[in-house]
Amino acid sequence: MKTVKDVSEITGISIRTLRYYDEIGLLKPTQLTEAGYRLYDNKALEKLQEIMFFRELEIPLIDIKRIMDNPNYDKEQALLAQKSLLEQKRNRLNGIIELITDVMKGVNTMSFGAFSSEEVQKMVNHTLECMSKESLDEQVQKYGSMEKYREYLISGFDNEQAMSDLLKWYGSKEKAMEAVMQSTGSVEEIKQEQDENAKIYKQFMTAKETGNIDMAYSAVEMLAENYKTMFALDNARNILLDLAKEYLQSEKLAEITDSQYGKGFSEYVAHAIQHYYGV
Repeated sequence: MKTVKDVSEITGISIRTLRYYDEIGLLKPTQLTEAGYRLYDNKALEKLQEIMFFRELEIPLIDIKRIMDNPNYDKEQALLAQKSLLEQKRNRLNGIIELITDVMKGVNTMSFGAFSSEEVQKMVNHTLECMSKESLDEQVQKYGSMEKYREYLISGFDNEQAMSDLLKWYGSKEKAMEAVMQSTGSVEEIKQEQDENAKIYKQFMTAKETGNIDMAYSAVEMLAENYKTMFALDNARNILLDLAKEYLQSEKLAEITDSQYGKGFSEYVAHAIQHYYGV
């Protein structure tokens, strides 16, 4: 048996709070001594632990009492539900912590102005210089001439949605431009990044087949690191959430992905990304 003082020291819950739990009938002591001291056995401590899990989810005491007093209350199912909800809370906090870290590093400055014509020309020229001769010839043939292909690339900077996405991904115009100018167009680098993506997607496949959510979360982390490399990002949270959104909303993209990795794969990856970031 543990005294109320013992329980307070073990759990970090104040003696006053334990007395209040007794008063409202949420957690009664196992017995009272002749002197009126409260004593708790292991069963009572287990119940207190469940109450603490509910409180961590910010569920009001009156609702906790109602839930636990229900004759159909299933402790195991409650713990599974609490575990799932706490994992979501943890993941949401992880995402917030990442964003705070970025702000402290000056990444998400939210200072996104329009690119000047000189900046656009500079980035387009760099992109054209980095393209392989085969890829460039293919695009020139597709658009009719080099000038028309250049105009097509420039027109992308007038797309408000595309510019909004760049703001989310990079945090500032300067960061976005820096990422573009870092691109080398190296075939070897691109292949290495594509191979890494394929490896990660195979891990998603295994996670889906085995129902291993921890493996899926690990794959999300690996995908985030690869996207940071691919797109010169400081943080891949927003671009991965946009990818998840595309998987769920674009039937064509989902169909292409599922044809390679199996039916329902794109939806599984999308939900894994969203759950990892607590969305």
